[in-house]
Amino acid sequence: METTQQGVQLSFYTHARARHDGKLVFEWLLEHARSQGIGGGSAFRAICGFGRHGVLREEQFFELADDLAVKVEFLLTDAQSQALLQTVRESGVDAVFAIAPASFGILGRTPTPR
Repeated sequence: METTQQGVQLSFYTHARARHDGKLVFEWLLEHARSQGIGGGSAFRAICGFGRHGVLREEQFFELADDLAVKVEFLLTDAQSQALLQTVRESGVDAVFAIAPASFGILGRTPTPR
């Protein structure tokens, strides 16, 4: 039976080459989310964009393409999002974030825990 859960979509925006504690920021975010028991997250690389510093970056310009934005996205309960945000704040990660209300659910088979 399909059920829908209310929560939030938590997205982080960073640069592809940005590092924190020796790891790429998007990898660091995914690893810390997994360690907190969050059921899933994804990282998406932009093809073009500009950020808070106003620099336009595109895939076609070789020297800028390596530092395009990466969006790391999670569908979470409110409690999970606040816990993950607190971890990121306390760690001093340099990233922009957005939170939006979301309804979500799982279709098909429920995965078995590892």
